[in-house]
Amino acid sequence: MTTLVASGKTKELYTTDDSSVLRVHYTDHTTAGDGLRNELIENKGAVNNEISSMIFTYLNENGVDTHFIERVNETDQLNKKVEMIPLEVVIRNFAAGHFQKRFGTDYLQTLKEPVVEFFYKDNDLHDPIVTKSDAIGLDLIEADKLTQLEANGLKVNQILKGLFDKMNVTLVDFKLEFGINENGEIILADEISPDSCRLLDKDTNESLDKDVFRKEAGDMMPGYLEILHRLRAAI
Repeated sequence: MTTLVASGKTKELYTTDDSSVLRVHYTDHTTAGDGLRNELIENKGAVNNEISSMIFTYLNENGVDTHFIERVNETDQLNKKVEMIPLEVVIRNFAAGHFQKRFGTDYLQTLKEPVVEFFYKDNDLHDPIVTKSDAIGLDLIEADKLTQLEANGLKVNQILKGLFDKMNVTLVDFKLEFGINENGEIILADEISPDSCRLLDKDTNESLDKDVFRKEAGDMMPGYLEILHRLRAAI
């Protein structure tokens, strides 16, 4: 008998017979504006589950320790249980979104080197951006672990850029989350999907991610399915 232990904006976490393993169910919920806009989009959960499963498997095979174990059906996967670190790590290769607005850059301006930003995970505070000093001073994370988060994020970025290049997709930016496993090690957690990445077709700059939903620019699922199709061909 499994028990629901946590429910987020788009996923539900359940216990399993193994206390060190969680079953993660990907729902069809799609949110924007800190969850103020919430819609059910048919098949989104299944598509994201498969995309994230494939990407995490690829990262595991390329030297990145993650919580991912296996995909068990269309909408569910098994993950190692971790203590989540309350920081989102955002890696930016090009200027877009809030970064573009904050600095007044041109859209998709190439950044001289990848930018790593940290955001404090707190719904009531709307996930504010924090400096390294903020994160350490607020005791959100120890200094050495923060350095490791940055290094791990940049490693994931290098691997994913190569993968998406093979798919003829530009990896503009993306969000990562990490957790601490039972051995005290930092490993990659949560998901990597068009929900958490900004992805553009290299030839047309067409959005293949959740920006279509955020901007109310039409049906986002063709873009998600295109990413899945190209991913299957690339891996």
